[in-house]
Amino acid sequence: MEFENVMEATARVFEATGVAILVVGAVWSAFRAIADFRARRPVYDGIRRNFGRALLLGLEVLVAADIVKTVSVATTLENVLILGILVLVRTLLSFSLDVEIDGMFPWRRKQLEQGTVTPDT
Repeated sequence: MEFENVMEATARVFEATGVAILVVGAVWSAFRAIADFRARRPVYDGIRRNFGRALLLGLEVLVAADIVKTVSVATTLENVLILGILVLVRTLLSFSLDVEIDGMFPWRRKQLEQGTVTPDT
């Protein structure tokens, strides 16, 4: 088997894993939503947080698939530029999802954990 074939297969495995994470995350979020509903906990916040985390993980795996595919299989300037745009869009999406899930910027969360700021400042 040639190197390109192995890397193409590896990229496909990453892509399938990313999609599987999204599907399992959606199903898990639905089960958690049912459990939250039965326990009279807020359903919307829980499903948003659970599915958001699955989206973040799935996006990270899909970015890895794009990197493997572009760098090892088809390294052309056009493909590298497309990869850069994809990574940028997915990074911005991941960042905005992270902020949406936690309700604060990542550096703010770290400051709260370290006790250098209070929640209302």
